[in-house]
Amino acid sequence: MEIELLSRETIKPSSPTPSHLKLYPLSFIDNIVCSNYLPLLYFYNPNGNRDQNSKTSQLRKSLSQLLSKYYHFAGRIKDKITIECNDQGVLFLVTKVKNKLSEIVQNPTEKLLNPLFPDELQWKEMDWRASFIAIQVNWFACGGMVISICISHKIGDAATIFNFMNDWAIIYQKFDEDEKDLLSLLDAGGTIFPQRDLPIFPENVLKRENNVEFKRFVFQPAMIKSLKAMVTSSSMPSPTRVQVVIAWIYKHAVSIMGLNFQTASFYMVVNLRKRMVPPLSEKCVGNILWFSSMMMTNKKEMKLEELVCKIKEGLSECCDVYPKMFREIGKNNLLISECLKQATEPQSENKNVFGFSSWCRFPMYEADFGWGKPIWITTTGCSSKNNILLMDTRDGDGIEAVVNMEEKYMAKFEHDFELLQYASLNPNNVGSDDCVLRS
Repeated sequence: MEIELLSRETIKPSSPTPSHLKLYPLSFIDNIVCSNYLPLLYFYNPNGNRDQNSKTSQLRKSLSQLLSKYYHFAGRIKDKITIECNDQGVLFLVTKVKNKLSEIVQNPTEKLLNPLFPDELQWKEMDWRASFIAIQVNWFACGGMVISICISHKIGDAATIFNFMNDWAIIYQKFDEDEKDLLSLLDAGGTIFPQRDLPIFPENVLKRENNVEFKRFVFQPAMIKSLKAMVTSSSMPSPTRVQVVIAWIYKHAVSIMGLNFQTASFYMVVNLRKRMVPPLSEKCVGNILWFSSMMMTNKKEMKLEELVCKIKEGLSECCDVYPKMFREIGKNNLLISECLKQATEPQSENKNVFGFSSWCRFPMYEADFGWGKPIWITTTGCSSKNNILLMDTRDGDGIEAVVNMEEKYMAKFEHDFELLQYASLNPNNVGSDDCVLRS
């Protein structure tokens, strides 16, 4: 793929951060989360207006306005628990790609996706002096575009990224309106889960390895419906699509690796926004998350419906315990400290841990800058073994799973006959009705 860098600059907030907001406190969850960059790619079809220069100019200006709201995103790390909101800005790159967008969408290999990210930052650990966010706008010869964003996990989770992108699109389309009327004030995790006098624990480390590769597996709605029917019973009346897909992947991964459910640990990242009492806004910024584990079992083997039941029980326990505990920070300091300690304990080299994150039901496909909603949103592999990420397909009913696994096991996993009866490996992402095919 031929790609040329057109510009590289730093975008700063359109208005200076007020003096009383110069120090932004990270939450006790932010403080243990890794600082690695979460990467996303937004693919947009060509539209009638091919004036790329004016679009790029307005992207810059609207991003600058956006940073006046997300003011701490334009700052820098001051110490382990604080961001200095000094308006230093975020990295913004623009490139020209001589290929057509359809060449990538129809064959989305890692080799083609990676150059679309700024400075190869995807999943890399953030330097403490660096920008929290890096954005790259990629213009294609056909008029299509890909906007990539890498945002440090230290300042936000997946919901934060999607809200940031959606707010950027809103400002872009309403650029001539009064800046003060465009967006409401930030509701941020530092005020909800304050560090206060809790112990400061070391942040988690995303261990990346050279022998790990990733593959995309897409579960279409009809296949998910079949999986749900397979496990639905009087004792399991309403399994979710995420629960059955996680159980299906987990069951087959454990099997091909020669493990069992006593030796293979499981955890799932849980979005706490709507599970807090009272519920938080879905627009709340930061790492509003915790971890659910699977209920202990004395079984080495389990049927799919048993796995779904255990996953559901673990999620229920997580949602019953942690939202209440974290809300009463002064009262529950000892309990919260123990949770943070357990969450940051290093894993044994020989321990097999499967980690699942679901970005499903987040407002992924709403970022319309005026040239239509994205035709595809995806990420890339993180090189951390047994790390699985789920996200919605464009119709909102299917699931795309990005599976990271050691090469020797992936060679078996990607050819697992039973697995592939319900999932497609790295499929074409565009239907015949999409104009990108005619670009």
